[in-house]
Amino acid sequence: MSKSSPSAVRFDQPGHPPATITEFQGVRSLHLGTSWVQGAMRIAKPDNIELEYVQMMMMWLLFNGQPQHIVQLGLGSAALTKFCYRRLPQARVTTIELNPNVIAMCEAQFALPPNDARLNVREMNALDFVLDPANRNTVDILQVDLYDEAARGPVLDSQEFYQGCADVLRDGGMMTTNVFGDDFTNYDKNLQTMELVFDAVVWLPEVHDANIVVIAFKNAPSLDFSELYERAGEIKKTLNLPAKNWVNGLKNWMRDHQ
Repeated sequence: MSKSSPSAVRFDQPGHPPATITEFQGVRSLHLGTSWVQGAMRIAKPDNIELEYVQMMMMWLLFNGQPQHIVQLGLGSAALTKFCYRRLPQARVTTIELNPNVIAMCEAQFALPPNDARLNVREMNALDFVLDPANRNTVDILQVDLYDEAARGPVLDSQEFYQGCADVLRDGGMMTTNVFGDDFTNYDKNLQTMELVFDAVVWLPEVHDANIVVIAFKNAPSLDFSELYERAGEIKKTLNLPAKNWVNGLKNWMRDHQ
């Protein structure tokens, strides 16, 4: 999340916030009818992840390099959906997005590919998805980035929601989530609620306009930092993501929370 200023392309199906875009220095940004940036794409590199905090949402790669099913709650500018679909060919990618204007904008302006055997972008409520008994124990990785046009804090942050997130994960599954807000009690509330339902919850230092990325584990991992740095090197080499920074962040978190 961050702020910026408006343009002419607009999807405005009633009942949902309109999707609009701005462009600046080769980067196209998504808005929900306000100045808040809900996601971004470098036009020359549409399948790359432009924003640092969104890259950080991929830190689960340190623990699982071969997920079979990745679920994204909140499409945003489709950065995570496209990256997982293009760069992790063994994985099925399901994305849940409530706002049809966002889906239409991503198809038209953010190079979102059409659904196929591996990609399923669905217009539905994320809470309905995680509470559906049919989805229990079916997901390896859950990526959660759910904000409305006001961007005051996550749209879904109840214990019922986070319990649902934990329930859809298989054993060994992980959730990464972006906790952003205009009030520090918002961070504490979300972190404490996650800690009630997940075996282990770790967060990295704040980046990019007060976004904090959290990784929550269904089953607490054992952290071997020499192994994690080795994996980070592989991730940098194969996917060009700054994974060493994530390991440094995890290490600092461990030091501060002993």
